[in-house]
Amino acid sequence: MKDLVRAIERYIRREGGENPWLTAIPELILLRSDHPKPPAQHLLRPSLCIVAQGAKWASVGGQQYEYRAGQALVVSVEIPSTGRVMTARPGEPFVGAILAFDLAIMRAVADELDIAARPKAETPRGVFVSDFDGPLSDCVLRLVRLLDTPSAVPALAPLIMREICYWLLSGPHGAEVAQVTLDSRHASRVVGAVRLLRERFAEPVSVAELAAAAKLSPSAFHRQFKALTAMTPLQYQKQMRLLEARRLMVVEASNVESAAFAVGYESPSQFSREYSRMFGTPPKRDTRAIKILPPAV
Repeated sequence: MKDLVRAIERYIRREGGENPWLTAIPELILLRSDHPKPPAQHLLRPSLCIVAQGAKWASVGGQQYEYRAGQALVVSVEIPSTGRVMTARPGEPFVGAILAFDLAIMRAVADELDIAARPKAETPRGVFVSDFDGPLSDCVLRLVRLLDTPSAVPALAPLIMREICYWLLSGPHGAEVAQVTLDSRHASRVVGAVRLLRERFAEPVSVAELAAAAKLSPSAFHRQFKALTAMTPLQYQKQMRLLEARRLMVVEASNVESAAFAVGYESPSQFSREYSRMFGTPPKRDTRAIKILPPAV
């Protein structure tokens, strides 16, 4: 991990700016922090969340995942989460990266490996912690070093991304990654319902409707949805609504009432109560604090 830490630190020193660092490789974001961060709510997307130095935790549906140097949080379905940098100090900062999955490359590599023909029978976990070492770590190191030569990125980054997909799909958690990111036959119905709920989170959507879309009984759908996302459909919808409302208030300067109605709440007072429970403070106070604080990625 030391080589990866040095490569990320070198890039950050050269580029300047603030955490997080977007790079010339669209799938790659670099992270650094000298101090532990307060918990922050995010919408996790299919990706590898890598720790090169320090430690983080992420909470999904009440389940907490700690991952430290040499480990990565593997996220294979879009899901609301609370996360925090928990180990960092001046002289030994938290250093990490987020590498989004390129699903087109993932599918192409899986086809060559015939991965989709060998899924497990049970519903996979949508989030888990895995060791991050060996060839996979070497690929990410080469990807970060490639940023030193921007002209080479268009030609070489897709090749390294293919190699990363290969090691992910052929590794110990390959079946879990494949089941969700590739929509294999045992998980695709539930993943499709997750997408439906994500796209229509501001509308009233019943479990029966979602189950019908997944071609499952309501009880089987509820069980498999929770196995995949670590939360119930109602919890998922509520967190999606509140995250979007927060974005509307911070980024688009919406007021509390308009944000509440925009994400599907009929009562601003109910919205404020649920917002306070999720974020720990009322909407107006929370959004004022976000606007004056540095990023807590």
